Amino acid sequence: MSNLEQEILRHERRWTAGVIIAVAVILGAVLYAAFALHVNPPSNIETIDPKTLHLSAEFTESNLGTRVEAGGQVTTRIVTAQFAFNPQCIVVPANEPVTLRLASPDVIHGILVTGTNVNSMVVPGYVSQIRTVFTKTGDLLMPCHEFCGFGHSQMWATVRVVPRENFRPDANGRVACEKS
Repeated sequence: MSNLEQEILRHERRWTAGVIIAVAVILGAVLYAAFALHVNPPSNIETIDPKTLHLSAEFTESNLGTRVEAGGQVTTRIVTAQFAFNPQCIVVPANEPVTLRLASPDVIHGILVTGTNVNSMVVPGYVSQIRTVFTKTGDLLMPCHEFCGFGHSQMWATVRVVPRENFRPDANGRVACEKS
């Protein structure tokens, strides 16, 4: 083997060692995040028939919006359909855990609540679930961020975050935006 071949082989071994080290560091970071920090991909896989979505108990029109469940958990149910969110406005308490449950009867939609970590896809046939705590009060814009057709630019809703003392459910545990 000539000196040139030995030099090339030495460089190739260095690059191979560097790649192995980089892969090991990345794998170590992923495992650390998963096991030590409990950062995992979403795993709430729940299916629903998009054709009968509006007929099911959870996503009937009368059950949409924000409700305080029996155990005190605040749950908001939203249907994303071309080209609107139903309901158009939801009310949630500040600094309290909130579960957002979304479903779509038609095409893929996306939600993004500005100024928060809420960002999710809403795929027909599946229920998207996000658990979060809203820390900033006020009206937050929630646009659809996944192109869903020609009316996509008009598809948005409002998330009204109110202080806990102003979050007043009715006798059925429901809270809704005031109609103007």
